[in-house]
Amino acid sequence: MSGYLRRLATTGAAYTAASILSKLIAVALLPLYTRYLTREDYGAAEVMFAAVVSASIVVRLGLIEALLRFYYRDGEDPVLVVKSTFAGLFWFATIGALLALPFATPIAEALLDPKTAAEVGQMAELARISIGGLWVLTMFEFMLTLFRLEERARAFFVTTILNVLVTIGLTVVLVVGAGEGARGLLVGSYAAGAAFVLGLIVWQWRRLSLRFDRELLRRLLRFGLPTMPAEASLYLLNFVDRIIIVRSAGLAEAGLYSLAVKFAQAVNVLVRGFQLAWPPLAYSIRDDGEARRAYAVVVTLFVAGCAFVVTGMWLFSRWIVRALAAPEFFGSYKAIGLISAAVTLYALYMVMVVILGRTGRTEFNFPAAIAALAANVVLNLLLVPPLGIVGAALALVVSYLVVLGLMYGFTQRLFPVPYQWGRLARVVLTSAVLVGVGELVMPTSGFTGLLGRAVLFALYPLALFVSGFFTPGERVWLGRLRHPGEIAASVRRLRAEPSAVDGRVPEAYEAEQMDDDARF
Repeated sequence: MSGYLRRLATTGAAYTAASILSKLIAVALLPLYTRYLTREDYGAAEVMFAAVVSASIVVRLGLIEALLRFYYRDGEDPVLVVKSTFAGLFWFATIGALLALPFATPIAEALLDPKTAAEVGQMAELARISIGGLWVLTMFEFMLTLFRLEERARAFFVTTILNVLVTIGLTVVLVVGAGEGARGLLVGSYAAGAAFVLGLIVWQWRRLSLRFDRELLRRLLRFGLPTMPAEASLYLLNFVDRIIIVRSAGLAEAGLYSLAVKFAQAVNVLVRGFQLAWPPLAYSIRDDGEARRAYAVVVTLFVAGCAFVVTGMWLFSRWIVRALAAPEFFGSYKAIGLISAAVTLYALYMVMVVILGRTGRTEFNFPAAIAALAANVVLNLLLVPPLGIVGAALALVVSYLVVLGLMYGFTQRLFPVPYQWGRLARVVLTSAVLVGVGELVMPTSGFTGLLGRAVLFALYPLALFVSGFFTPGERVWLGRLRHPGEIAASVRRLRAEPSAVDGRVPEAYEAEQMDDDARF
């Protein structure tokens, strides 16, 4: 069990480090962006970013999810799996973007609700830029997945950070220097991403092809397609709410909600690293009994880590917004805590998705996701008019609880996992009590309020320890991690174990990759 945890921690830490650094850079620029962008501009750009992600999920047709599974499947040729997946994604993304371009104006009218002819023209241009971004995002996701498959965390880290730095540099020039507003945000993001995608394709071309094996592609789609409607439906939870906010309260309120989502990315940093490291590890555990035990422990520890971050985001939300956004964006603090909790629930859903993937019964994703989407739409229509962004955040939390409950029922019937409910209850109760005390007792401004909330936040690990959350083995392991050399020793022990990538010793596998890493 400790070997799996070390693998997850090692690769997840690298992915998380890339996410942390990129998010820190982005957040550091928020005081700049929020002073050069109106709430309407920020809301319009973020709606289009969310639209691109939603469309990319559809265009991918579940192929990336299939790639993660088939690459490790016995009897499959990993080289051919990569080539066919790339070819399929390339043509699907290209055709999808070309088909969408003639509809840029109606897309803009549907998503951004422009009021005048001039606004229609401006919004249509945002839509055209975003359609190009659809191709960029889809292919960039595939190129990063190649690093994940081989657990090449260093290459993943460097690529992600370089892309972030170039994107931010170009965006600052366009938004601050040229005053391009929402257009500058979109162009800066997708132009930089396109350069990286083309560079990665050239670098990895020996592994890629524009021709696919028809039989293999059919099998990939047979596995992946059932996951696409579910993934699209689930992501729409993060998209439909913004459309309803635009229609009910305007782009300015959508800007506040989008900023709250941006701040909640503090939790998503941890979630993102987990999402990237978890599927390769989960699928690589061959023995079902061992997999069940590993899944239960991983879920418990992951929830504990996320709850710690959620507690902090909820307690410090007002101070975060005051420090990092212009005064007119202050109202975004109201939704930060709820959205942070929703992000954690989404991560738990992804655990269930992997479990279904293990059983091959991916068709169960869709009914769970569509039920959550229906709940989200109804709740947003009911809650956004009276509560604004708080109503949208509440709807998001409840919707994720719906999908999580349904997925739990499906997965326990197909592949029962002995979740550690007592330990999970301790986590939830500890976080809820600390947040409740902070919101009901502590001041909402000033140094006294900040200090009191900092004390509550620091009490979280102590409260878990006192409650008996940690097992004796975990206490020993945590004690060892206090020593600087322990992490390096854990990595060395990991490299001495057989690799789940292809059954070889990692040193031999790494030797084959040294030329590629150096060239990168």
